[in-house]
Amino acid sequence: MPSTDQADRFQQLTVQTAGRTWALERPADLESLWQSLDEDDPEAEEHIPYWVELWPATLALCDWLARQDLAGRTCLDLGCGLGLSALVASGLGARVVGMDYERDALYFAARNARLNDVPQPLWLCMDWNRPGFAPRSFDHVWGGDIFYEQRFFEPLEKLLLHCLAPGGKVWFGDPERTVSQAVWPRFARRGWRVAGRGQVVVPFEGARMTVNVWELSRPDDI
Repeated sequence: MPSTDQADRFQQLTVQTAGRTWALERPADLESLWQSLDEDDPEAEEHIPYWVELWPATLALCDWLARQDLAGRTCLDLGCGLGLSALVASGLGARVVGMDYERDALYFAARNARLNDVPQPLWLCMDWNRPGFAPRSFDHVWGGDIFYEQRFFEPLEKLLLHCLAPGGKVWFGDPERTVSQAVWPRFARRGWRVAGRGQVVVPFEGARMTVNVWELSRPDDI
């Protein structure tokens, strides 16, 4: 049982996905977390705590990952947040790097790995604008709902071209945001093979959200 102090600091979510029940911890006082942002800080927008939410795109990706053969594969979870999709892949035998820009996210991701008794991914605090990976080092890369701003396309494509291994696959969960509609044709025009891998309807905040799963292959694999 958590101590009273922990109960005040942490909130626990219970999630059913990828064939099992997962317990996830996050900060209990979400309002204070948002209010702590300094509106006068020119970089405040880069630190909005989106990572505290469990987004429908992540749940759709977890469902997809559970149906892949990931054992022994080297994988990168872009913007891992609370860590759920990284934990699903790690539990399936993948060697996972969970990457996020926020150190607090990685703190909770590591707690969640211990809480669910799965092998710890390598948790890495890194800016995807300045990645430090070896060339072509990942068999698979994925991210959930990360094209919510158009400015993310160029650095993310550059990262993928650098770190995705030949024959590797990229998977994105996309909840049909208006801003991301042009992303997939844009990848295709640049030579990527782009394939829709189906839709998942996910309950979210009392409603239901449709999430598309997209698969990309390197231009030089075509």
